[in-house]
Amino acid sequence: MTFDWDYFWASLLTPNSSFLNGLALTVTISVVAMALALILGLVIALMGRSRFLPLRIIASIYIWIIRGTPLLVQLVILYTGFAAANLFRFEDFSIGFLVKGAVQAAIIGLMLNESAYISEIVRGGLESIEKGQTEAALSLGMTSLSAMRWIIVPQAIRVMVPPLGNSFNGLMKSTSVLSIIGVAEMFQIGGTMASSTFKAFEIYIVVALYYLLLTTIWTVIQTSIENWLNTKAGLPKAESIWKRLFGMRSKRDQIAPKNPLAELEGAQA
Repeated sequence: MTFDWDYFWASLLTPNSSFLNGLALTVTISVVAMALALILGLVIALMGRSRFLPLRIIASIYIWIIRGTPLLVQLVILYTGFAAANLFRFEDFSIGFLVKGAVQAAIIGLMLNESAYISEIVRGGLESIEKGQTEAALSLGMTSLSAMRWIIVPQAIRVMVPPLGNSFNGLMKSTSVLSIIGVAEMFQIGGTMASSTFKAFEIYIVVALYYLLLTTIWTVIQTSIENWLNTKAGLPKAESIWKRLFGMRSKRDQIAPKNPLAELEGAQA
């Protein structure tokens, strides 16, 4: 078996309409699922911080179940299992364009899966802000909600952006498992092309390169967002895109950081 370079370059540089549709569907599902997961993750995080025990229990059980089971299993149960048990069935509907049931299940499945992780990111971000700031805001007459809105959340966002960006990167790659429920995203289209042309190696490398392109574009966007937030907070910029992608560091960056504990012990001596 030989590698067909002509077919590889043609597929990479001039993909057919089916592949481009799969690429567009991959991006659409990723963006919509992430947006919904952010909302649900915030709700779950706030439930976990609630004063009411039942809400905290519900949030903990939700996170435990979702994080403890594979995404693939969750998708199959959501799309096939519920229908087989006559509990719920995803039906196609139109909102100016056709939204297939499998796509609906894919978005909801990714949303549920990602929200459990996002809730922990949000919780960690909120808890990274000193409690004294909330107490100070309350002492000035602000309500708990306004203190959260104007004092805590703006500071926590800067802490949460890096892990949230990494979560979105992971979510985009996770769309490759959606083929199990029949979603015609990029990976499934690539598999169909490989089956019809018997050029699996060439096609799957093309698919991998397009996933790499998507995650690289998002890394650039994420780095820009982090730098903007750091600038607004008066902090140094985050790592450059070259450092983040290729690990390129200057000699200054490679100098071993000083040990503050050792400096403190030296000063005390």
